Amino acid sequence: MDSIATKPTRTRLNCRDFANQRDPIYPPWALATEKFLDACSRCGACITDCPEHILETGAGGIPQVSFVSGACTFCGVCVNVCKDRALVRHIDGVEQAPWTVVASIGEDCLATLNIACQECADHCEQHAIRFRPLIDGTIEPRVVAARCTGCGACVRPCPGNTIGMRPA
Repeated sequence: MDSIATKPTRTRLNCRDFANQRDPIYPPWALATEKFLDACSRCGACITDCPEHILETGAGGIPQVSFVSGACTFCGVCVNVCKDRALVRHIDGVEQAPWTVVASIGEDCLATLNIACQECADHCEQHAIRFRPLIDGTIEPRVVAARCTGCGACVRPCPGNTIGMRPA
């Protein structure tokens, strides 16, 4: 029997299966997960037009964010090119938050190993990353969640690759 390649369907079940594979971060101003997965046609316009090149095709063709290439400037280009209205900046005249993720520093951070490094803080325009000296002489890196926009500017420059993003 010949197999026929088919385009992914937009059913809720299939989309949810793809989305749960890696807990992807969807483009800024994405609708709530189920609504986003139902609305997005996977046309790729947001991926193609993102000036920072941080959007990539995820499982099932769903656009997702990768901070490996850079940071989000919240320019809104992705919203402007989304014909499906899966990315919506204003709802009922109220501007929405682009997303609810913040930086998270892993326990293998070079600063915690007494290696002088504050690359992440140097790239954080919001000054959301702080380094607190501890009594034992080590340094504890902390993300001030209230200041973190989730832009991802801290991810790429981290030489230890210990910074990720997590839900706020």
